[in-house]
Amino acid sequence: MADIPLLRKALSDTKTIAMVGLSDKPYRPSYFAGKYMMEHGFTVIPVNPMCDEILGQQCYPSIADIPNSVDMVDCFRRSEEMPELARQSVENGARYFWMQLSIINQEAESIASDAGLEVIMDRCVKIEHARLFGGLGWVGVNTRIISAKRPKYISN
Repeated sequence: MADIPLLRKALSDTKTIAMVGLSDKPYRPSYFAGKYMMEHGFTVIPVNPMCDEILGQQCYPSIADIPNSVDMVDCFRRSEEMPELARQSVENGARYFWMQLSIINQEAESIASDAGLEVIMDRCVKIEHARLFGGLGWVGVNTRIISAKRPKYISN
């Protein structure tokens, strides 16, 4: 399980996120997460074979089709698809392999971590960013992080 220092490091180090399964439908959680991350300075690369463009960004059919390496691959797909996505993330040169809420796959974790990627499972990138970098605590949500220091905001 990812601890807070790993989550903070992943979100601080990341500039470019390939979002696998990013939907073009505004009511889907992936769309909301992608939009949030873009609004907070991240470059989001949609990966969805059914779309040409999402959130104004060129969409790619797979991670393998992205011409540049990315910092993080964030997956909104079913657990059984994770091993192949982990392999593609390794080939791309990503540093972080992130599986969204309720997505747990030990084989994918092994593939990615054996290749040197940091792996985060069963977490939402949007929720963790808001929790660790100031968004949630300001509206009364208990983030379970107690500190007398102001959060360090990512400047992208």
